[in-house]
Amino acid sequence: MRLSQVIAVLDDLYPPAWAESWDAVGLVCGDPGQEVRRVLLAVDPVAAVVDEALEWGADLVLTHHPLLLRGVHGVPADTPKGRLVHRLIKNDVALFTAHTNADVAVPGVSDALARAVGVTGGLRPIVPSADDPRRGLGRIGALPETLTLAEFTARAAAGLPATVWGVRAAGDPDRPVRTVAVCGGAGDSLLDDVRAADVDVYLTADPAPSAPSRCAAARETRCSTTSARRTSTSTSPPTCGTIPRRSSSRPGARRCWTRRTGPPSTRGWRTPPRR
Repeated sequence: MRLSQVIAVLDDLYPPAWAESWDAVGLVCGDPGQEVRRVLLAVDPVAAVVDEALEWGADLVLTHHPLLLRGVHGVPADTPKGRLVHRLIKNDVALFTAHTNADVAVPGVSDALARAVGVTGGLRPIVPSADDPRRGLGRIGALPETLTLAEFTARAAAGLPATVWGVRAAGDPDRPVRTVAVCGGAGDSLLDDVRAADVDVYLTADPAPSAPSRCAAARETRCSTTSARRTSTSTSPPTCGTIPRRSSSRPGARRCWTRRTGPPSTRGWRTPPRR
C-alpha cells in the first residue's frame, strides 16, 4: 500500500490535533506516493534504529519520539540529526512520528504500559481530555490483588523491556499497593493530579530530577516507582521517584533523591537489569 494510505490509518488512530501544542508529529520525511511493505516501530529515531531499518529493508520507520522536536533551519549531513534524515531519504525510507497524540489515545501508550505491569479492569485518564473524558494523559487502574511496593516493582520489571538501569522504586517496600497510576512519558507534569487521585503508586518513565523534591515539598504521602525508558542514551540513572516527606530532624527521616545523588538510605532500591 502507499505511504499516504498508511498515514491515513495512523491519523485516524492518532489524530494530529490531539498532540500537545509544543509537539511535532506526523511525516518527517518520505514520499506519500511511495509503496510501503515493511514498517519498523521504535521509541527513538536514533542511528541504531536507522541501521536496523536499512538492514531489514524497512520502507517506513514509525517512532514515538520526534526527531525534530524544536525548530530547525537546516538538516546538513554533518550534524547527527541531519545525517539521519539524509540516510533515510537516500534509501527511500520514510519517517513518521506519533507522540503525545498517541499518549492520549484509547488505547494509547499508557494503556499498554498499565497492562504490561499487571493492571486489570477499567482504566481512566489521570488528566481527561476536555472533549472526551475517555481520552487523556496517563491512566489509573487497579491490580487484581494487593501487593507490596517491592512486589509491584518486581512485577513491573518483569513486564517491561530490560533497560540499563532496570526499574527503580522509592518508598516503604512493605507498603500495600493496589491502585496504580501510570504515565508513559516523564509524568512530572501530572504529579499534582496523581496526588489528588489518591493512588498507591505512580509509575513513570523518566521524570525530571526536580520531581522528587517537588513531591517532598508538597508533603507527599504516597509511594512512587519509576522505570527507565531508554536502554543506552541516558547518561545518568532515572530519578528514583518520591517518598513520604518527614522532618530531617527526626530519627530515621526519609528524603527524596535525584538521579545524580543516589539514595540517602535503604528505602530506595532498583531491580537489576535483566540479561
